[in-house]
Amino acid sequence: MGDRWHIEVDRSVCIGSAQCVHRAADAFRLDSARQAHPVEPDADAAEQILEAAETCPVEAIVITVAGSGEPVFPPED
Repeated sequence: MGDRWHIEVDRSVCIGSAQCVHRAADAFRLDSARQAHPVEPDADAAEQILEAAETCPVEAIVITVAGSGEPVFPPED
């Protein structure tokens, strides 16, 4: 993929299902309140991170291209 991504989790939407942790354990953690957060807000683009966003049951994960802000997930309509 080659890009760097900026990863955000909308904690007001996150329900703590941990699907992101199961899909991309190196990229996401749950805190003591069972809220997800990225381990690093900027990371190398990786299929596992995209899968984590795609499988989030409440679509709480937003990925953009670092620097440009171009949307990766969810895609613009």
